[in-house]
Amino acid sequence: MTNRPRIGITTSLIDDKQQLDRRYVESVENAGGLPVIVPMTTDESLMFDFAALLQGLIVTGGPAITDRLVGDLPSDIEETDPIRVRSDKAIVNAFIQSRKPVFGICYGMQLLNAMRGGSIYADVERQRPDSLVHSKERGGIDHAVHAEPGSRLARVIGATTLRVNTRHIQAVAELGEGLAASLKADDGCIEGIENADGLIMGVQFHPESMGREANALFRDLVSRAQGR
Repeated sequence: MTNRPRIGITTSLIDDKQQLDRRYVESVENAGGLPVIVPMTTDESLMFDFAALLQGLIVTGGPAITDRLVGDLPSDIEETDPIRVRSDKAIVNAFIQSRKPVFGICYGMQLLNAMRGGSIYADVERQRPDSLVHSKERGGIDHAVHAEPGSRLARVIGATTLRVNTRHIQAVAELGEGLAASLKADDGCIEGIENADGLIMGVQFHPESMGREANALFRDLVSRAQGR
């Protein structure tokens, strides 16, 4: 039997079908973890049972967050299916209460922030003065993010600056309880969050599609899942 830590990966829900970009699975495999697809259920008691089988969790990217919004959603982003949202919240709650590490990516980071009482810009370009274009679909390009000295994310990426892909229309407005901004873009937009004990971490970009330069983020999750 493998001794790799079991890392749960949430999925999208499209036309009643769970779907997952293969690159999330490959990233976990390459980082030394055993990828496990999280079932779509809103029964929180079942999610506690399922979370007991796992050591770490990735909440993947998706459409729009609708909790704790600042402003109205623009027409070029759809709401996330409520079934997925309820399922994601159930597994995140199970992990947080079990004190196991969670890594949120894009939508996943925003969900973690909202669940901690933070707010989300519905459209960061419209609502935050002098914002960069962060959406690839709107013409945004890859850009630099800068790490907060002394943060866990700074140690993980091993540099003060990292060039990342950019695909988001929404963004963190106010940080949730116990969360700190550990990565920011040149315009001040929050691109990475973490809490003090390292159990919650999130990035606004998509490391699963960045290749080798972002593997450290998945290796860190595997390491945290092993209690390191």
